[in-house]
Amino acid sequence: MIIGAGIVGCALADELTVRGWTDVTVVDRGPLFATGGSSSHAPGLVFQTNPSKTMTEFASYTARKYTELGCFEQVGGLEVATTEERWQDLHRKHGWAESWGVEGELVDAARCAELWPLLDRSQVLGGFHVPTDGLAAAVSCCEKQAGRAGERGARFLAGHTVVDVLHKGGRVTGVAVETAAGHRVIEADVVVCAAGFWGPAIGAMAGLTVPLQPLAHQYAKSGPLAVTRSGPGSGPILRHQDRDLYFRHHGDRVGVGSYAHRPMPVAQHEIGPKGTTMPSVQKFTEEDFDPAWWDAGELLPALRTSRYEDGINGIFSFTSDGFPLIGEAPELDGFWVAEAVWVTHSAGVAKAVAELLVDGHSGVDLHECELNRFEPVQLAPAFVTERGKQNFVEVYDVIHPLQPMESPRPMRTSPFYVRQLELGGHFLEASGWERPHWFEANAPLLEDLVREHGEESEPMLGTARRQEWAARYWSPIAAAESYATRESVALYDMTPLKRIEVGGARAAAFLQRLTTNNVDKKPGSVTYSLLLDAKGGIRSDLTVARLAEDRFQIGANGNLDLDWITRHAPGGVYVRDITPGTCCVGVWGPRARELVQPLTDLDLSHEGFPYFTCKSGYIGQVPVTAMRVSYVGELGWELYTTADLGLKLWDTLWGTGLPIAGGRAAFTSLRVEKGYRLWGVDMTPEHNPYEAGLGFAVRKDKDFVGRDALSADVTRKLTPLLSAEVVMGKEPVRHQGRTVGYVTSAAYGHTIRRPIAYAWLPIDLATPGTQLDISYFGRRVPAEVAAEPLYDPQMEKIRR
Repeated sequence: MIIGAGIVGCALADELTVRGWTDVTVVDRGPLFATGGSSSHAPGLVFQTNPSKTMTEFASYTARKYTELGCFEQVGGLEVATTEERWQDLHRKHGWAESWGVEGELVDAARCAELWPLLDRSQVLGGFHVPTDGLAAAVSCCEKQAGRAGERGARFLAGHTVVDVLHKGGRVTGVAVETAAGHRVIEADVVVCAAGFWGPAIGAMAGLTVPLQPLAHQYAKSGPLAVTRSGPGSGPILRHQDRDLYFRHHGDRVGVGSYAHRPMPVAQHEIGPKGTTMPSVQKFTEEDFDPAWWDAGELLPALRTSRYEDGINGIFSFTSDGFPLIGEAPELDGFWVAEAVWVTHSAGVAKAVAELLVDGHSGVDLHECELNRFEPVQLAPAFVTERGKQNFVEVYDVIHPLQPMESPRPMRTSPFYVRQLELGGHFLEASGWERPHWFEANAPLLEDLVREHGEESEPMLGTARRQEWAARYWSPIAAAESYATRESVALYDMTPLKRIEVGGARAAAFLQRLTTNNVDKKPGSVTYSLLLDAKGGIRSDLTVARLAEDRFQIGANGNLDLDWITRHAPGGVYVRDITPGTCCVGVWGPRARELVQPLTDLDLSHEGFPYFTCKSGYIGQVPVTAMRVSYVGELGWELYTTADLGLKLWDTLWGTGLPIAGGRAAFTSLRVEKGYRLWGVDMTPEHNPYEAGLGFAVRKDKDFVGRDALSADVTRKLTPLLSAEVVMGKEPVRHQGRTVGYVTSAAYGHTIRRPIAYAWLPIDLATPGTQLDISYFGRRVPAEVAAEPLYDPQMEKIRR
C-alpha cells in the first residue's frame, strides 16, 4: 500500500513492480494524477549538482529515467553569479559535479547571454552550465510511471482519503479510508507514506512523528515577451541565487520562482480540505512577491516591460536539515515513509526505497536521509518549524560546510559547558549539541608559539595554506591546542558521542553476531568493531566496552546506530541510550598519566591498564568508567561519569593546573594526522572494510551480519594525500587530467606541518609517491599519495 499518487508514490509503484512486487495499491484523496499535492503545481526543475553525493545521485537517476520515459525536457541548467562570492561558490559546485560524475562547465558572461538572451550580461560574472539538467513534467511523469506499474498489476485508487493506519502486535495491517461510497478497510502488510506535506498527519495515525514543515513558496509567470524561446529546447532553466530566484520558459512567457520572501509555514489544518481543487496552493500575496519581481527585472530587463500573472503560493515540504525522510517507523514494523521529496529527487528516492523493501539494502548511501537519524529533541514541532523556516531562507545561500544553524540554540550542552564559556569557547553545533571548536583562553599559547619559533611558526600554523573563505569557522588557536595536546595534555569534551548500553544474558552473543570483530572477551576489554549491512557496506564503526558479563557500553556515531541495534536485538537483550544522563572527557597527551594518576585509585601504568581496556574507579570523589582509548593518537583515557558529576570531574582535572582545553578543530587535525576514520565522511555503506583500511576489525572466523558479502579483493582504497593547500572535502582528485576520485576528510597537520587530504582512489593509484591534483575552487592543487599513518607509525606514543 502506497499512500499518495503524486510523483513519489507513482515512481515507487513503478520501481516496486519492475522488481516483482506486483501486489501494489496506491491510494490518494484527490483525482489521478493531478492529485492536488506539490507535484501538481511544481515547476519541475531538476538541477542535479548538490554537495551531497547521495542527493546528486538521486537527481541524476531522476533525470535519466524521466528522459527515457519522455516526460523530461533536457534543456540544461544555468546558475549565474553576480557577486565574487557566488562565482567562487560556482567553482566549488563545479568540483562537486566532477566528484559525483555530473558533466558541467564554468562559462563566461558572454556564454551565459547566449544561453539566456534575455539576460543582462553586464550583471553577470559567469555561470555554471550542466547540459543534462532540465524540466520534469511532474503530472506526466506520474501518469507514465503509474501506467507502467498498472501494466504489471498495480492499482491506483482516486478519492480515497486515509483516516487511520491499522496495526496489530506492533505490525501494520492496512489502512482505513473514506470514499464517496463510504468507509472501507484495505489490508496491507507494508504501508508506505508518500503523502508529501500531509505526511505528518498520516504519520500521527501510525504513532510516528514525521518531522517535516510545509512552507509556501512563490511562483508567477510574466506576460508575453518579445524575446523568448518556445518549444523543445527552449533554453536552460536559470538560477539567480544571489537574489533567491529561478526562471524557466513557458513559451513566450517566463516563470519566476522566489525564495526571497519571508518564510510562510503552513500547519496541517491550514492545508486545503478534501474537495479543494488544489490544496497545495494558497492565495498569492503580491506584497511578498513585488521585491522579487524588481530583482528579476535587474537580471532580465525585458521583465520590466511586463507584469507578473498567475501567481501562486505553492506548498512544499522542508526538513530541519534539508534532506528527505526515508525509512521504516522504529515502533511499527511495515510502516515506511518516503517524505519531503521534491520532483528533483523523486525517481532516485523511489528507487532507493524499492531496493530497501525488496532487497533489504539500497545501492546508495542513505545515512543523510534515514528517517531515524534525528535525536528526540530534533523531533519537537517547534524545532522542526524553526529549522524548516531557516532552511527555506538559506536554500540558495552560500553555505560553509561548518556553518551552524543559528536558532534554536543552545539545545544540548554538556556539564562542562559553563567552564567552556568561561574559557571563551567558540561553539558550532551538531545533532543539537554545542561543541567548542577552539578556546580564546588559549590565545596566549598561540602567541608563545609564534614568539618561540619565529619564522618557523607559519609552517606550524598552516595559515598561509588556507583559502580565506574556507578558513571561516577556524582559528590559528587550534594549532596551539594541537601542539599542546602533542606536547603536554588537553581535555576534550566527548559528551556528544552517542553512548548505548546493551545488556542481558544474551548480550554478548547478540553483539558478536551484529558486529565484525570479536567482542566476546572478558570484562574490562574494549574492542573496535564495525556494523555492516547485508551487502557488506559499513553502516557504522563502534567501540564496544565490556563492563560486565552481561553489560556492554557502546560508543556509536548517532541515532541511526541506536535504531539499528534496537531493531536487531532479540528477546532477553535490552538496549538503551545513556547519552543524556552521562558525559565524557578525553584526557590526551604525553602528560595524561602525570595528570590523572595522582587523582585516582586506579593503576594507570601501561602494565596495569593496557591499551583498549577499561576499568571503574574514582577521579577524586567522582566515580568514573575509564577507557584507555585515543582518537588523537596520544596517550590517554576517556573518562565517563554521570551528568550530575560532570562539572566536578572537569574541575578536579582542571584544578591540577596541567591541562588546556582542546576544541574540535584541533581534534580533527590530530585524528587526520593519525589516519583515524570518520564514519559518514571517510566511509559509508557504499564502502567495505577492506577498501576503507579497516580490515583489521573484521574476524572472518565468526559469523556476523554482512560477512558472506565481503571480499578482500578491492579496486579502490581510502588513501592519504599530502597536498600543497588545505582543502575542504568533496573535491575531485585528478591524475593526468582524468578525474579518478574525491576527497573525504581534510585538515592541516600541525605536527607534520603539511596539509592532509584523504581520498578515495583506484587501487593502482594508491601507491605512495603517486602524483595527483586536487581541483580546489577551480585551481590545481598538487598532491602526493603518502603512506599511513602519517604520525607515529609505530604506535609508540599511544602505547607508552
